[in-house]
Amino acid sequence: MKLLNSLNDFLWNSPLLFLLMGTHLFFTMKLHIPQRRIGKALRFSITPEKQSGQPSRNLSAFGALATTLAATLGTGNIIGVSTAVALGGPGAVFWCWLTGILGMATSYAECYLSVLFREKNKEGYYVGGPMYVLKNGMHNKPLAKFYALCTVCAAFGVGCTTQANSLTQTTSSTWGLSPHLVGMAAAVVVGVVILGGVESIGRLCMKTVPLLGFLYIASCFLLLFLNRDALFPALKLIVAHALTPHAALGGIAGVSLKQAARYGIARGLFTNEAGIGTSAIAAASSNSQNPSRQAYVSMTAVFWDTVVMCFLSGLVIVANMMKHPQSLAGVNETGLADAAFACLPFGGNVFLSLSLAAFAITTLIGWSYFGEKAFCFLWGEHNLGVYRLLYIVMIYIGAVIPLEIVWECTDFINALMILPNVISLFCLQRMVRDR
Repeated sequence: MKLLNSLNDFLWNSPLLFLLMGTHLFFTMKLHIPQRRIGKALRFSITPEKQSGQPSRNLSAFGALATTLAATLGTGNIIGVSTAVALGGPGAVFWCWLTGILGMATSYAECYLSVLFREKNKEGYYVGGPMYVLKNGMHNKPLAKFYALCTVCAAFGVGCTTQANSLTQTTSSTWGLSPHLVGMAAAVVVGVVILGGVESIGRLCMKTVPLLGFLYIASCFLLLFLNRDALFPALKLIVAHALTPHAALGGIAGVSLKQAARYGIARGLFTNEAGIGTSAIAAASSNSQNPSRQAYVSMTAVFWDTVVMCFLSGLVIVANMMKHPQSLAGVNETGLADAAFACLPFGGNVFLSLSLAAFAITTLIGWSYFGEKAFCFLWGEHNLGVYRLLYIVMIYIGAVIPLEIVWECTDFINALMILPNVISLFCLQRMVRDR
């Protein structure tokens, strides 16, 4: 634990933050600021692409986007933002938002290359992702296998056990439910979906993720309306704290400019996964024949995840801190969101708990798909049943065990995934087009 703590503190405190932000800036400039075409990207995401020939068995462009959002939208958008504000002050919200804006360009590049270098498996489905970019684009099979192995480990970690544990913590604290009961129920629900294959996963994500996102965003707008007197002061405070060191509100320890940037950037990177490369796995599975079009569609996942949802969460928290500072009494770093949602007139804490539980389930399903494709890359489609069984079992295990060591291992694995992915992005950057 001490070794992992030291490694993660070093890697995530400066080197990886500079590497990822540098990558985001590079592709923003190289692709002539693709973020300014977000309107076109959003239009592509809801407009079916014309297909020639027989109907495809692959995910639609929107299905690939929904699967990506299922994996990325989760507790990080709520509890993660709460922690970032507590540790980095209100300015962390600005840095998190900026990371999302710039990260859209890196996400575009990842998804473009993954569609360009994808393959078809024996069943006729497209398969791709950074491991295929490393294999077919860079012709480096060892590095491709290394990335795939890290993805499988991350699926069992951040995608499975940590989400199952977050689910049981939420249900236990709100309704007093047994972690064993919740773990078994979650394993059954997720198992039924993932055993149905890619089409089952895509259908569920397309139906549930937009609804969950809409309900959460609507609740944030309602809270901002209720705290409208503090809205513009909160925005000014966020910008001021992002650019100059200030003491935090509500009795939270004072923070420096470096802390605000560190926690805001890290939270943004963790939630949208731009630079880690996992969203490109879903992008490559779409039926789109145009790499640029699919890259634009997939880029909107970062927009919704970080630019919209993380920013709204942070703004709601800061506005509540200013309007109701008394609500922060005795609140720990993960409880700022609870304090803010308690102001809702219809059982805000219950609504937040339901949202967290629902997001945890969709993240379990989305990440099962990422891990599945990496597992098949390493050990073939015929062993897929082994992976699915292990994943379902790990959901139950994650629900009932302490996870300190799992979190540390997951942070380290995510760091390892970034390196080969960023290497491939820079080596093949000349092939990325914006058209």
